[in-house]
Amino acid sequence: MIVYVEFSAERSEVTEYSVVLAVRHEGQLRTVRVYDAAHGVNELHRHTLAAGMQPGEVFHPGTIGEGMRSAIEEIRSGSEEMVEGWRR
Repeated sequence: MIVYVEFSAERSEVTEYSVVLAVRHEGQLRTVRVYDAAHGVNELHRHTLAAGMQPGEVFHPGTIGEGMRSAIEEIRSGSEEMVEGWRR
């Protein structure tokens, strides 16, 4: 499993971020989950092996920084289950 984290901040406040969980499958790097704030809210995009990216859903009601930290913690604590869900 591979996790990518990118973010921008102003005066110690996170203003945008992307946290991506990916896995190698048949020689290719495939996205499993994307957490981001591309639309100004904390969104989660699930991906599946069969159907690709699913519609985004708000996963955290707090600030952008709180959402980023929550996304990182969700991946830390549940990445194996996320990958299994992606495979189904």
